[in-house]
Amino acid sequence: MSLKYSPVCDFGKKIIPFSLFSANNEKISLINNLGKNGTLIIFMCNHCPYVKAIIEDIIKTTNDIKKLGINTIAIMPNDYEKYPEDNPENMIKFSKKYNFNFPYLIDKNQEVAKNYEAVCTPDFFGYNSENELQYRGRLTKLNNLKKVNSINELFNAMLAISKNGIGPKEQFPSMGCSIKWK
Repeated sequence: MSLKYSPVCDFGKKIIPFSLFSANNEKISLINNLGKNGTLIIFMCNHCPYVKAIIEDIIKTTNDIKKLGINTIAIMPNDYEKYPEDNPENMIKFSKKYNFNFPYLIDKNQEVAKNYEAVCTPDFFGYNSENELQYRGRLTKLNNLKKVNSINELFNAMLAISKNGIGPKEQFPSMGCSIKWK
């Protein structure tokens, strides 16, 4: 496991359209899944201990922001041939175990992750209704894979984005395992 931190938010950067297949082999287009008040794109995987440490919070947050008109799409960017825990069959099991309310897609050729400059799992990209990046930070503060406090920075950022289209000026990077590049 190689620890990485997401870069600082590039405020206003436009969302990059894509179409990817889900673990169930269903083609999903970003354009058809944009939220009325914003969109959250999460690069994540099944085996990363950082994802596992906050997966229940991710699910709660995505449920809460859906009520605000913000849709979520998760993308698994890892080379699952080298990391079989992240293969499509295990993605289906993982998404069922945690009752995902959003599409969980496979970036098989890793093109989407490269276009977004994703670096770790989890890596959160919060967009406003104009499809402009407003958040590139963490869900919450972790220390030794344990939550340090109960502040959900991701929810607070997406709440602000849903209300006024602008994310917080102060953002702390997400931390997680490096993406497993081919």
